[in-house]
Amino acid sequence: MPPQLEILLDKIKALEIELIEELQKQEKEFSYEIQKRRVFFEKNVIIRHKEYAKRLFDYITDAPLRHLVSVPFIWICLIPSLLIDMTISMYQAVCFPLYGIPKVKRQDYIVFDMQYLHYLNLIEKINCAYCSYVNGLLAYLQEVAARTEQFWCPIKHARRIKTLHSRYQKFLSYGDAETYRAHVESVRHDFKDLE
Repeated sequence: MPPQLEILLDKIKALEIELIEELQKQEKEFSYEIQKRRVFFEKNVIIRHKEYAKRLFDYITDAPLRHLVSVPFIWICLIPSLLIDMTISMYQAVCFPLYGIPKVKRQDYIVFDMQYLHYLNLIEKINCAYCSYVNGLLAYLQEVAARTEQFWCPIKHARRIKTLHSRYQKFLSYGDAETYRAHVESVRHDFKDLE
C-alpha cells in the first residue's frame, strides 16, 4: 500500500479512537457510570428523567397515523434479522477456527443499554432495543464479512466505495498482480492488530 494511504488510514483510525473517547466523556456530564456493562445514574438524575417520560397512552394517541401503519413493516424485519444473526454466528463458530481468523465478539457490536434511560416509556425502550439490535447486528455482520474477505480476497476495489470496513487498509492494491501473488498469504493471516 502506498505510504500516503497508510498515513491517511492511520489518521482515520486515530480520529475514530478520539471520537469514542470524547463520546465517553458524557458519562461525567450526564451523571452516569458504567459497571459490568450496566449503566447507573445518580438518584436525583433518575427522578429528573422520570419527569420527562411520556405516558404510554399519550405516546400512542399522539403518534401520526402513518407511523402506526408502518409498525408491522418495521417489526417484520426482525424475523430475517434473527435468521441472519443465527446464520452468521454459526458460520463464524465453524469457519473462523478452520481459517485461523480471530472471532468477532458479538457483544462488542450488539449493545443494549437504552433500558436504563428513565425518560423513555416502555414502547420507546422496546423500539430502542430493536434498533440497537438490528444496527449492532449489521455492524457485527460487516466485521465478520470483513475478516472473511481479508482471508479469501484481500484486494481493494478499483471503483470508489461509500464506506470502508475495518480490515480494508490491510488489502492489496487493485491491479497489482505481482504484489498480490507475493503477499496474499501474509495478508490472509495478518490479524495481529486484533490480539
